Amino acid sequence: MPRTLRGMEALLDPQTGDYAGSRTDTLANAVYLRLMTPLGSWWADPTLGSRLHELQREKDLPRVAMLARQYSEQALASLLKDGRADRIEVGTIRTQPGWLRLDIEVEDASGRVQHFQHPVRVS
Repeated sequence: MPRTLRGMEALLDPQTGDYAGSRTDTLANAVYLRLMTPLGSWWADPTLGSRLHELQREKDLPRVAMLARQYSEQALASLLKDGRADRIEVGTIRTQPGWLRLDIEVEDASGRVQHFQHPVRVS
């Protein structure tokens, strides 16, 4: 049986990384932490995180959007594996030179669809 959400937790502000002063029962924190944490750098779980930080050294070329999508899908796959999400879709949009935006749609275990946006810096 899939795990369900465990209740309310302090919401992290994706712009600052600080607590937002409110609470959430969505997967917002789980998505944020998996995208922002460099893969292998968290002591409690070396499988948590993404390779998105590597894109800061890449040239702003079309293939970088494909890599950003791939790295995001890999990082978020654990939400599917542990049963907190039933579906995850990631799209990328170049917002300005040197920046991509990830548009992420997550259907959680309760069937609720959540939308997240995450900026990615590229050289």
